[in-house]
Amino acid sequence: MAERKRIDARGAFCPGPLMELIANLKLVDVGDELEVWSSDKGSVKEIPEWVAKVGHEMGETTEHDGYWSVVVRKAK
Repeated sequence: MAERKRIDARGAFCPGPLMELIANLKLVDVGDELEVWSSDKGSVKEIPEWVAKVGHEMGETTEHDGYWSVVVRKAK
């Protein structure tokens, strides 16, 4: 069964949230989701660009009060 892990990267600046995502993707199984919380608006653009480049799958991106939630599904 796929799991979802949350990475709280609020307060970190680019490329910090992306680096945390990359490190955590190595620790989860194919099909699992990682939800990155980031207060750096650049993550909303940077994470999807990286995900498309390396072949994982994007989930939803949601703006909350002061941060964004970006969901990525490990595809390989």
